[in-house]
Amino acid sequence: MGVVFGDIGTSPLYALRDTFAGHHPLPLDRLHVFGIISLMFWSMMIIVTLKYVTVIMRADNKGEGGSLALIALINKNVGERSWSTGIVLLAVFATALFYGDSMITPAISVMGAIEGLAVYAPTLGGLVVPLVLVILVFLFFIQSRGTARVATFFGPMMTIYFGTISVLGIVSIAASPGVMLALSPHYAAAMFIADPMRGFLAMGAAVLAVTGAEALYADMGHFGRPPIRVSWLAFVLPALVMNYLGQAALLLRQPEALESP
Repeated sequence: MGVVFGDIGTSPLYALRDTFAGHHPLPLDRLHVFGIISLMFWSMMIIVTLKYVTVIMRADNKGEGGSLALIALINKNVGERSWSTGIVLLAVFATALFYGDSMITPAISVMGAIEGLAVYAPTLGGLVVPLVLVILVFLFFIQSRGTARVATFFGPMMTIYFGTISVLGIVSIAASPGVMLALSPHYAAAMFIADPMRGFLAMGAAVLAVTGAEALYADMGHFGRPPIRVSWLAFVLPALVMNYLGQAALLLRQPEALESP
């Protein structure tokens, strides 16, 4: 839980905030809030659930996943072809993107979490960056000890985290149950039709909801296909959906909560 879903699980800390208060902010009205939630939900369903969990995780190389395992599987089945070099380069490029994501996402996730402290205690604003640095150094120090230790330490923490964001989302949804309608894909289409330019720019922010999805496939060799699938479908996905819906309901009720939804 702590290794595979730590990346995609922390997306609620910043995804909606960056969408409505980033470089290309969207209006905080029903059209755009419902449209973004619909876009994020169906991105998780298509990219994570359909693409990774249902299709790609079937293509393992002796139980191992990830871009390099996939290229080894392709080479084993197609042999030496004139275009095999291009496939290898694509795999190297995909691996480079994975490493880039692994460097950027922890900093963004930890910063998003710690910045929430400054909302409730403004005097701590000057301590945000030092606290982030201390936490990141600690995280990478623990990670150097091996995946098993990371899983032992962060597994229970992430389980509590997902349970907490799920409950918080449900409480907010209970106050505005109409937000459940945002799961319909027609709200995403309606946003693009009514505001095509902003809708196009918002796609970049909506992708934040699926950052770390590749970890499900990359970590398959460590944890196995069935546990990852069951954890995603039965626990992580419902928790993320409930929290995104809860944040949307809160923003429609209290737009000033955008600073830390």
